[in-house]
Amino acid sequence: MSQSREVKRRIRSVENTRQITRTMEMVATSKLKKATDRVYAARPYGDALDEIVRSLHDAGRAERFPILRVPETTRRAAVLLLTANRGLAGAFNVNLIREARRKLDELEEQGVDTELHVVGKKGIGYFRFQGREMSLQKTDLSDKPAPEDAESLVDPLRVRFEAGELDAVYVVASEFRSALSTPPRTIQLLPIEPSESRVDPENYILEPSQDEILTRLLPLYIRNKVYRALVENAAAEQGARRTAMKNATDNAADMLEQLKRTYNRARQAQITQEIAEIVGGAAAFD
Repeated sequence: MSQSREVKRRIRSVENTRQITRTMEMVATSKLKKATDRVYAARPYGDALDEIVRSLHDAGRAERFPILRVPETTRRAAVLLLTANRGLAGAFNVNLIREARRKLDELEEQGVDTELHVVGKKGIGYFRFQGREMSLQKTDLSDKPAPEDAESLVDPLRVRFEAGELDAVYVVASEFRSALSTPPRTIQLLPIEPSESRVDPENYILEPSQDEILTRLLPLYIRNKVYRALVENAAAEQGARRTAMKNATDNAADMLEQLKRTYNRARQAQITQEIAEIVGGAAAFD
């Protein structure tokens, strides 16, 4: 009798868990659709901006545009890590943290002085536990990133790069390929790498001038790169959470099936025992 009650209690517990994971899967699915819409809307503009800036890139303009400077040696670099504020997303945060650690180790092995900027409670919690100093800890970004969020993150780094305080800036975030494929990657934000097919001003009519185009586009280019990383990371988080919750729901269904079989066997054994006791008792009066 006690075994049947224990199994029944476990069945109710697993059913409640399955209801929660199924609800979280549905919420993540809804958020994923909106997040992927933002990703697909940002990509064409970002790709065009990237092509224009890198095509107009000229190291000779570094005196007029400090953001275009290419340091001879990298002495100090900043790594901006984007993680989530919440868990229950499989290995999403773990993979990002592992990629950030790999990049930091790689830079430090080369003798580069590094500083870490972390967005998201999961990344902050991990590096705080490790005793790692963080130059930035930011947790107030929502799952709907705005261009202003990117501006607040990257503008201080851009100003320091232009002043020569930093020689490189990297962003660690997830690349959104699909809901099932969101690998972490490291993006070199600064210095800007020129395109192999650079624009020759003599072959094009540039209006306004090339310098004025760069003056307007360079800060926008840097912000857009970080904005794209934010929206792709947000979509990747929802994709990973939906997958994790679907797996949890499926596992709960399998566990329920096994528990119900166990309950039925225990119940059957109990009924058989009761019948045997009744028959034995009746036989005793004969």
